[in-house]
Amino acid sequence: MARKQRKQGNTGSLKGFIIFLLLIAGAVWFTQGSSYQLPDLRKELPNLHEEKPSAAQSAPLTGNQEKVSSQMEIPRNLTDRKERILKRTGYTLSYNSFYKTPNWVAWELTPEKLVERESRTDKFLPDPDLPEHEAVTTDDYKGAGMDRGHMCPAGDNRWHWKAMQESFYMTNICPQNHNLNRGDWKELEESCRRWAQEEGKIYIVCGPILYDQRHRTIGKKHKITVPEAFFKVVLCADSNPPKAIGFIYKNASGNHPLDSYVNTVDEVERITGIDFFPALPDEIEEKVEAEYDLKLW
Repeated sequence: MARKQRKQGNTGSLKGFIIFLLLIAGAVWFTQGSSYQLPDLRKELPNLHEEKPSAAQSAPLTGNQEKVSSQMEIPRNLTDRKERILKRTGYTLSYNSFYKTPNWVAWELTPEKLVERESRTDKFLPDPDLPEHEAVTTDDYKGAGMDRGHMCPAGDNRWHWKAMQESFYMTNICPQNHNLNRGDWKELEESCRRWAQEEGKIYIVCGPILYDQRHRTIGKKHKITVPEAFFKVVLCADSNPPKAIGFIYKNASGNHPLDSYVNTVDEVERITGIDFFPALPDEIEEKVEAEYDLKLW
């Protein structure tokens, strides 16, 4: 009898122990299952302290820079000033929102692009890729006594209606002395078209030069910096041997022969702080940028 009671006692203890284990397992399962099923709200909610780029910061900078970096005419990216890369039908430009002018404008010119399919529009437009508060308009030039000077000229964009229209975007424009714009600068543009016709293909980069001094500005709504000078560099990579040449023009009235403005590309790089034609092999780049001969053009 005593043995039977002990046996029943042992059986009861075993059942109790099993029930205890089941309770523990159930508690662990419930705890883990609940935490697993509950969503992590920290992942669902936005990080209110994370700064998101503005449209101007996120739009087309990186993608376009990667897209155009293999093109021969595109200078090396700038790190010492504001830069936003804008890709157009007929040119690419680096826009400086502080000065409200381009850092540089670059394009390829070929005989095919000299076909005059479109008439000059003369319709200057604020750049649609810029926010309204930043986009320069023709009103900013009223009463300033300065021309709206093209960097990539309308005459290089008559091959396509959109290229012509975009050449009149105000991001492609700088305040330019009237006589320079209609005189010696225009003569250089015409020379470039002649060289493209003769050589088959040339690469051009031009833009404003801002010396280390206090700059004049124009415009009431947007303060546009008036450049002290302008540069233009031209490369013919397909000639034998390749050749390049640079030009610097003061933003002032003048009537001088073309050779009075000639410089090496190296000298233009020194003055502007821009590295031109980095896609060239180093040995070719060093040679063509260190010398010039207008007679070869």
